[in-house]
Amino acid sequence: MADRETRPTTVWSRPERGARGPAPERSRTQITAAALALADAEGLAAVSMRALAQRLGTGPASLYRYVGSRDELLDLMADAVAGELDLSGATGGDWLDDLVGLALQSRDAHLRHPWLADMNDRRGEVLGPHAIDYLDHALGVLAPAPGTAGEKLEAIGLLGGLAVLFARREAAATPTGDPAAGDPSPGDPAAGDPAARAAHLAAVAAEGRHPHLFAALTAAGAPPPADRDALFVRLLRRLLPAMLGQGEP
Repeated sequence: MADRETRPTTVWSRPERGARGPAPERSRTQITAAALALADAEGLAAVSMRALAQRLGTGPASLYRYVGSRDELLDLMADAVAGELDLSGATGGDWLDDLVGLALQSRDAHLRHPWLADMNDRRGEVLGPHAIDYLDHALGVLAPAPGTAGEKLEAIGLLGGLAVLFARREAAATPTGDPAAGDPSPGDPAAGDPAARAAHLAAVAAEGRHPHLFAALTAAGAPPPADRDALFVRLLRRLLPAMLGQGEP
């Protein structure tokens, strides 16, 4: 008889703890919540089994009864953030509006958890149940949209990438305001101030050494600094239909 196909072993495919041993002192959910709090406070690099055990007031060895490795812990953390997204909205309406709404939620999650962007550099990340729910929901939103299944998966990937990019830009544009520590001050282009950046670019273009930039800025006029939400939504509404073979609505 042929061997039955089996799924790869993941942290979610194993019981929360072994059948033997003392009664559990905590759950994976509690451990994950503590890891999220540690990452939010100190960054992803600070999350180690030792540091987490210290935060929980226990020994590192005890955590391995619940989580097999740091990589598994990071998988749990990423999936917990995916669980923060509201997927209760019905699918089948205006797919572009619904997908933009998901993108805004994803960007806000990255703003709440800046370390989440560093997860993109990991290899071998395992999608957890909440992340799979998100992917399935997004595909349901895209069911009435044009395009192939592959193009729709690519569109969802673009959505996530733009969410990370805009969250990183917004985080970088929020100065701490401590000049003694070398932080940029408000009104400094390095601080991410939109008005300061626009003025700096206009001044450089007016020097005459960048004729194409000068022509583009002159043709565009001098609009007020773009609202980040509006810019994010505008890009999505242009890019997503184009990826799916449909012109801009």
